[in-house]
Amino acid sequence: MDRLSTVASGLTSAQVAGAKPNHVPRRSSRSLSAIVRANVLTLFNLVIGVLWALVLIFGEWQDSLFGLVIVANVLIGIVQELRAKRTLDKLAVINEAPVRVRRDGEERLVQPRHVVLGDLILLGPGERLLVDGEVVESDGLEVDESLLTGEADPVHKQPGDEVLSGSFAVAGAGAFVATRVGTDAYAVKLAEEASKFHLAHSELREGVANFIKYITWLVIPIGALLIYSQLKHSADFGTAITGAVAGIVTMIPEGLVLMTSIAFAVGVVRLGRRKCLVQELPAIEGLARVDVLCLDKTGTLTAGGMDLDQVLPLRDGHPVEDALAALAHLDHSPNPTAQAIRARYESARDGWTAGETVPFSSARKWSGAHFGERGAWVLGAPDVLLDGGDAYDQAAELAATGARVLVLGRARALPAPQTTGAGIETGGDGIEAVALVTLKQRVRPDARETLRYFAKQGVTVKVISGDNPTAVSAIATGLEIPDAHRSIDARDLPYDDEDKLGELLDSHTVFGRVSPRQKRQFVTALQARGHTVAMTGDGVNDVLALKDADLGIAMGAGSPATKAVAQVVLLDDKFATLPHVVGEGRRVLANIERVSNLFLTKTFYAIVLSLLVGVAGVMFPFAPRHSTLTNALTIGVPALFLALAPTFERSKPGFVPRVLRFAVPAGVLCAAAVLLSFWAAHSGTSTLVEDQTSAVITLFLTTWWVLVLIARPLNWWRIALVASMAAAFAIGLTIPFVRHFFALEPGDLGNDLTSIGISIVAAVMISVAVKVAGTLRT
Repeated sequence: MDRLSTVASGLTSAQVAGAKPNHVPRRSSRSLSAIVRANVLTLFNLVIGVLWALVLIFGEWQDSLFGLVIVANVLIGIVQELRAKRTLDKLAVINEAPVRVRRDGEERLVQPRHVVLGDLILLGPGERLLVDGEVVESDGLEVDESLLTGEADPVHKQPGDEVLSGSFAVAGAGAFVATRVGTDAYAVKLAEEASKFHLAHSELREGVANFIKYITWLVIPIGALLIYSQLKHSADFGTAITGAVAGIVTMIPEGLVLMTSIAFAVGVVRLGRRKCLVQELPAIEGLARVDVLCLDKTGTLTAGGMDLDQVLPLRDGHPVEDALAALAHLDHSPNPTAQAIRARYESARDGWTAGETVPFSSARKWSGAHFGERGAWVLGAPDVLLDGGDAYDQAAELAATGARVLVLGRARALPAPQTTGAGIETGGDGIEAVALVTLKQRVRPDARETLRYFAKQGVTVKVISGDNPTAVSAIATGLEIPDAHRSIDARDLPYDDEDKLGELLDSHTVFGRVSPRQKRQFVTALQARGHTVAMTGDGVNDVLALKDADLGIAMGAGSPATKAVAQVVLLDDKFATLPHVVGEGRRVLANIERVSNLFLTKTFYAIVLSLLVGVAGVMFPFAPRHSTLTNALTIGVPALFLALAPTFERSKPGFVPRVLRFAVPAGVLCAAAVLLSFWAAHSGTSTLVEDQTSAVITLFLTTWWVLVLIARPLNWWRIALVASMAAAFAIGLTIPFVRHFFALEPGDLGNDLTSIGISIVAAVMISVAVKVAGTLRT
């Protein structure tokens, strides 16, 4: 008996102080030590570090400037990721839904990390289970365990049943005692369940990782060949080492990973300023690829709340208002409909005590209770509870105006909780419609402009709602969504023919009476037709679709369950933030593709040069300091600006083939031009430094032209960027100190003019080759 009273009143403050807390590692970002390790302990840093040491030992210190790239990469990478981490952690705290617990006999709200072992945790619809436990109270409690089991059907829970973290309540109310918390909880043991279920696919990161993997394997044999060649054909050991190092260092795209990380991190910070929490960095890439946006009407196109408009009695002599008030006050965690009714009827009438109850759920679309002598009453969707008749027709007319319509009905017995079909039969008699209830929905003021933006950007909008299709169509038409007047009742859609379902989804825009399971099917069918699908939602009926979509976007005012499975959460609940979210994703992905073209062009010309030099057994055409200068002016500095530039172009699949189609021909032609310039100069009477200067001029001009091609379309700031890089190189050739520092001697006019001529021809060939390669498809 003492145990039962303890369970009913919850833990005492003294018991809480000594209990095990719910400490779980935050999933929004890596720890400080992990960030430092990831940026310092890399294969590229090891290779460049060894080469740096070789040059410092055997060459001149000016040739070791490339080693500063390690320091810059590490510092910039750590600072940017820490900046993003702070933003994510702050937003994650805001996003944490408080947990309702009962302590010292009183209900309290505590942060998830303050839940302790043995706590009595209260549950209502939409609330997520953060720890494992045993049910001790159940009032029609239904729990969705689909994130753990894959089964979409809710499970009824009775006292004594086990509940697991990672599931969420969909109907009814109840309470459970926490039996496993922190890292002992079921979901955490499943290799951090949230990450497992939410991990966003990143073609960009996979592509960059593949580039690095293959380049690493190429660097080893080509580097060995180059070292052997330089040592064999050079009388000066130091010159041989620096020449070999120049080729190997240039092959390594050391800034590509850095620029990718910076672009992702800056994207997180920019979206964070708009109160948008990106729960996974790769989700930013998904933002750029979206071509279909599925919207749940309630909470997305319309504001979360509703106002009770009209109560229209259909028959005299029934206690309509008393029944409405009683039904609205049944649930301890009322949904928006019940809240709107409660606003007018602040308390239940005397004598209306419920016995058996069926709580509202998105699948049933109705709720009900048996009030003893006053009979059984139900409240829900007319097209679910009624099977034709005058009341049904009148409800349809009201729904056509955009109002949300419910029917208040009376039955001889309360229907079974599993009943979801139209015209529910109860003991041989159907539902007697007593009154129609209309609710006004508040259309978001920013919805029309936001939808107009998506139309301009080529993103197709699908409105998917559990409400009456006529009502949904009326609201969508008012917001000027294309073809919104052609709505479809999802109950008439084929369940087992994915191709037919996909065709209907492609040809129609508005869908009503969509069940939670169907929302999930819609996402899958659209994906099967090659679409990249984003799904927005705020209620428990959206969870399954949010989880399976390429990008799940939850509203900040939505249920904890939706925010837990979404990759992006709009914390300020503003629909108008979505264009900025999509725009940021496009900016990141398009710009990373630009800078990848830059870095990999450099990698390919270095590989080709090293191979030709190694096979031919000639001197490498430039020193490491030359590579440092040209790389800074044609890659490093421009890439930093290009990686953060705005863009509105939607990204398409095929990142790796597109980059290769540009970088391979451009790199090969740059290498051929540089080697030809060096060979032409070396065959004369000029010195080695003059010969290398000719090669450096060709290297700069050809790679500068690659920069011009990549920077297109050229607006004022891009023109200023490429012009300033050319001016910086020209000034460097004229200032004696800079010339001496970088070992440049443009003294042989014939060689220099030859280099310029070769560069012009190479630039034309690069333009043609890139254009031709761009028309090819892999």
